[in-house]
Amino acid sequence: MRNDKSMTGNRTGDKLLVEFERRYERPAAFIARAPGRVNMIGEHTDYNDGFVLPAAIERETRIALAPRDDGEVRLAALDLNRHTGFNVDAIEPSLDEGWSNYVRGVAAGLRAAGYALRGADMLVHGNVPIGSGLSSSAALEMASVQAFGAAGGFTVPPDAAARIGQAAEHQFVGAKTGLMDQLASALGQAGHLLLIDIRSLEYRAVPVPTNAAILIADTSVRRQLASSAYNERRSQCEAAAAAMGVPALRDATLDMLAKVDVPDVVRRRATHIIEENARVLEAVAAFEGGDLLRAGALMNGSHFSLRDLYEVSSKELDIMAALLREQPGCYGARLTGAGFGGCCVALMEASHAEAAIPAVAKSYEQATGLRPALYLTRAATGANVRAVTS
Repeated sequence: MRNDKSMTGNRTGDKLLVEFERRYERPAAFIARAPGRVNMIGEHTDYNDGFVLPAAIERETRIALAPRDDGEVRLAALDLNRHTGFNVDAIEPSLDEGWSNYVRGVAAGLRAAGYALRGADMLVHGNVPIGSGLSSSAALEMASVQAFGAAGGFTVPPDAAARIGQAAEHQFVGAKTGLMDQLASALGQAGHLLLIDIRSLEYRAVPVPTNAAILIADTSVRRQLASSAYNERRSQCEAAAAAMGVPALRDATLDMLAKVDVPDVVRRRATHIIEENARVLEAVAAFEGGDLLRAGALMNGSHFSLRDLYEVSSKELDIMAALLREQPGCYGARLTGAGFGGCCVALMEASHAEAAIPAVAKSYEQATGLRPALYLTRAATGANVRAVTS
């Protein structure tokens, strides 16, 4: 199975551009794009002011657009066959077209930040599976920032774009997500993971060794993040931090946790976060030193902690991670994303990665009755926008 390729191209032969012109009866002026992300390690640490190690992936969301002078945004989703609209002077969440709230929320955030919004015709298309744990929402948000910036003639710094995307999820979608997904989509660098300090927003690129491959395994089980136990986990972490008198679990240690009286479930949640932050920093040292065995072992430990302490895994995620670990050349595998469904990620010896795909797919389908999707990816470039050429 070949690696995914970024969706690129000029007007001729580009489905998105052809459909844009058919739908709006004029050509698109720009294409904005932003990738999904896979998190190699560091799960649920972002809203605890911790460390994460994601990579932008080659699957992405694109928005074809042409500016308008009347403040109207006509917005359509090619993949969903849905459309909606709003005016940049009166932005409210939509009850009927929930998918559009990511775009609406970004527009509202840009306006609140003082950017001069301009209306636009927009057509959205992407190949990041929705609800898979690969941040289709962050890809849509960061592509939207780029799209509104192109329409209005302004640029938004990546860290500010990430915060606007996060606010869109909080205020327009109802999911109290952290910043990792948006930062990874905005800041991605080809061939590199990103160590991100969520508190300071400092980051540095961590090279992926050339003999390593990243294999994503979609369980075909979808989750609904806002209606899941995600917000409950966040509240439990906040309770643990408050009990220890620290601003966030980033500042806590296991010794501190042992001295406070908290419910057992809160203790388990906090233990995962404290240990996961340490695993991220160890994994960075392992990647930078080319120690893929150690990096893989840390990924395995992360999965077990997410399963047993944070309790966000599922039967299907556990089966998939175990099958991946059984493959020749697999250093480690874990669930990626918030959990409750979605994807696993495996760190593979590059020479064995292709052969693992059919073997895992067959065994997983036999075990669950579900047909998975497995694909290799490379660490990709973050969000950008380009003018359309004829």
